[in-house]
Amino acid sequence: MLDYTQIPSPCFVLDEARLRRNMEILNDIQARANVKIICALKGYSFWRSFPIIAEYLPGATASSLNEARLAKEEMGKEVHVFAPVYSDDEIDEILGLADHITFNSFSQWKRFKDRTLKAKVSPGIRVNPQFSTVETDIYNPCGKYSRLGVTEAEFQPELLDGIEGLHFHALCEQDADALEGVLDAFEKHFGKYIDQMRWVNFGGGHHITRKDYHRDDLVRILNDFHARHPGVQIILEPGEAVGWQTGELVATVEDIVHNEMDIAILNVSISAHMPDCLEMPYRPVITGAALPGEKKFTYKITGGTCLAGDQLGDYSFDAPLKVGDRIIFEDMIHYTMVKTTFFNGVRHPSIGMFDLNEKFHLLHKFTYEQFKDKL
Repeated sequence: MLDYTQIPSPCFVLDEARLRRNMEILNDIQARANVKIICALKGYSFWRSFPIIAEYLPGATASSLNEARLAKEEMGKEVHVFAPVYSDDEIDEILGLADHITFNSFSQWKRFKDRTLKAKVSPGIRVNPQFSTVETDIYNPCGKYSRLGVTEAEFQPELLDGIEGLHFHALCEQDADALEGVLDAFEKHFGKYIDQMRWVNFGGGHHITRKDYHRDDLVRILNDFHARHPGVQIILEPGEAVGWQTGELVATVEDIVHNEMDIAILNVSISAHMPDCLEMPYRPVITGAALPGEKKFTYKITGGTCLAGDQLGDYSFDAPLKVGDRIIFEDMIHYTMVKTTFFNGVRHPSIGMFDLNEKFHLLHKFTYEQFKDKL
């Protein structure tokens, strides 16, 4: 039993034993299905654990220059990159770090093709299979008007010269049956191009390490794809499956107030530290708590900022909460922790001002070191 009293509050805390359990599951799938599974940093970027992950997985996938640099420096294995857009001032540095790079459009591919081929990086194009069973629109990469990936109607096979891979992503914390449906659509729309490729990236959202995930079905699906397309490397890039249930966010009750019901104010913020719990919305499990009314004492769990909506929801407990009690939010080490910092490793806007003479002064530009130090 882990002793949470020995750590500061608030604190994200990782359990190495649980992380290694996930790695062993992923490594088993790699062996049984002859696939590469790489760690998606957008879903798990606890870089101090990268040496552990590197014992099992062949590399990582990044969504920005910052993430690509982090993967290269701290994992030191293969670096795969996908971003919806690349900018002219970053592409050469990204290509200097990457082994694979996926372009979101043929216009981006045309813009950076010569530089990519000169850098000897394996290029791919992301496609949209126009099929997904993701129910939450904000997390559905194949939803209506999605900007992610090229649809069959917009596909330009005459521009495939130099392209070595196809990439799709259509899942979000789903089981193997969801992948099977997506693969049917992918092969229906783009199957004629698959055997021209060196690799196909099946994206993320595979909840492989979840207890009830059908891993034997996944192995069958992957091996069936191998049989249909021999010689094409399959890549999967889960993030949440790496960090799934590997650690917690520990917080403390700082005050109890009453306004028609009891309200606990914590030393964390849902808005600042758990933004996915507002945007999804996603309701995390609190150790020892239940739904409102199921246990004797019900509280509204809230954050410590001035935002009126900095609230998580109502939870019930066996005993009354009091100031100083530890509140343990379970499963906070993947997307929640990432979104607390620099999601996708995106560049934060610089800060400047115009003086009275209308002269601009650049006051601060965020650096890679600041991105890394926040993880």
